[in-house]
Amino acid sequence: MATSYNKRKISAFLIIGMLLVLLYGKNLLERQSFRSISGTFTEVYEDRLLVESYIFQISESLFLIQKLVDHCNINYDYSKVIEEISSEEQKIAELIVEFEATQLTEEEANHLADFKNILAKELSIKSYQLLYNDSSGINVAQVKVYDEKIARAQKDLEKLSAIQLTEGERLVAKAKKLINRSQIWSQFELALLFILVVVIYVYIFKIPVQEEFVD
Repeated sequence: MATSYNKRKISAFLIIGMLLVLLYGKNLLERQSFRSISGTFTEVYEDRLLVESYIFQISESLFLIQKLVDHCNINYDYSKVIEEISSEEQKIAELIVEFEATQLTEEEANHLADFKNILAKELSIKSYQLLYNDSSGINVAQVKVYDEKIARAQKDLEKLSAIQLTEGERLVAKAKKLINRSQIWSQFELALLFILVVVIYVYIFKIPVQEEFVD
């Protein structure tokens, strides 16, 4: 009887050991899963929500530049208009630097590069005389050219904004998948714990009592 009990005890310890190894492995996987979830939500905030705020601020500055170019306010003092346009362009340039520091998709990088090119090479107004002079008034043709360039820049911003929505949805879906996987692992852990309790009860507590009763 003693030999049989010892064999069963060894079997119990082996099973318990295997279950503990499985529990440990599950905890490692779950820790990794939580790190992935945390990283995903960080990415949503830093690379999508913040970027969307950059795009909004850039759009505001671009809209103000267009108002200055189009002479929307006839009572406005345009004597320092070039300085104001340059100031808004500088704000945009600073936001682009922050934008570029985020994780860009290939499509984002292309649209952002096109936007930068338009801003640096096509929208920079060196002289207000290109848009207006006292003798002939507003240079309608030149204003129209700048409006077209601004419209191109705005299209890049619209595409960049659409990418944020698409990528944000992808990241949220990824996070949901990780959370669902974590829930499955939690159920697996409960099953292992239940098996562990049963093994301890059957092999360590119940069998010795039964064998003593038989003796």
